[in-house]
Amino acid sequence: MRFYSDFKVGRSGKNGDEEILDEGQKLAEMQQGMTNLGQSGGISEDESDIIYQSITWNVLRLSITCLICIVNTSNIKNIIPKLFSLDLIRGRGLFCRACTESQMETPGSADVHAALVAVVNAKLPKVGALLLRRVILQIQIAYKTKDKHQLLAAAKFLAHLINQRVVHERTALVLLKVLLENPTNDGVEVAVGFVTECGSILQDLSPKGLDGIFECFCGILHEGKIDKRVRLLMEGLFVLRKAEFQGHPTVRPELDLVEFEDQSTHETSLLDKMNLDVDLGCCKLVANFLKKEKWYEDLKNLMSKSIMRGYVHLNK
Repeated sequence: MRFYSDFKVGRSGKNGDEEILDEGQKLAEMQQGMTNLGQSGGISEDESDIIYQSITWNVLRLSITCLICIVNTSNIKNIIPKLFSLDLIRGRGLFCRACTESQMETPGSADVHAALVAVVNAKLPKVGALLLRRVILQIQIAYKTKDKHQLLAAAKFLAHLINQRVVHERTALVLLKVLLENPTNDGVEVAVGFVTECGSILQDLSPKGLDGIFECFCGILHEGKIDKRVRLLMEGLFVLRKAEFQGHPTVRPELDLVEFEDQSTHETSLLDKMNLDVDLGCCKLVANFLKKEKWYEDLKNLMSKSIMRGYVHLNK
């Protein structure tokens, strides 16, 4: 079932509720502290006051980071409405940074983070586009510095963003071409892992492109210049493709959260210089701050209604 849930907290697996409630309690205490300071004259809710805006920024940063740190398969449907309750327009840089950093620390959760991004991207495509640019930059840096660990993690995240249709499949084919054009042990290993993760969707959307990639793998095998361990990985990938990527579905049912017509797919070149909008990760004095906060509140309410309509439709 796809995600279009209401804003109630349900069970989220072992200790999941406790984690969410603990973090929520901490944030509530921070927000109450802000109110108390304002009432006591320490800080006014003056929209032109940089101190007030800085405090609201830090609450936003901690809120986004906490939610992304604890998200998993069992609690994602509870995390998403909490995330949308925050100002993801103001905090889009914070959201993207939290996602990429969490992904680097726990690459095994790539499909969960990609599912979370897919839902946000469906409602706020500019956020998804920004995250894609940052993932591409991670890949560019890791490839240039020959950091296999970072390259594996970033490529895995990209693979699941492709599975979720946040990223166009052509981006996958370009990455594989770069990795296999001048093959090295590390490059081929990353390519094998990447195809393992998103080969199923490539087989559906671009079978000729995938054929070309496997021809490259065949050529590398025949040349015999790659280490035995990596050759075995390639041979295992051929077996996996023959089995139609069994055990590696495009999207697990519990993470299939966005309807096809709601998906927004982005494409960018791996060779382009990425505009990351790095200033989005810093607190800046914002003119008409309260007016913009009210604007997001109205937008959030509209998104909430849209989510509820989808939920009702899917449960008929």
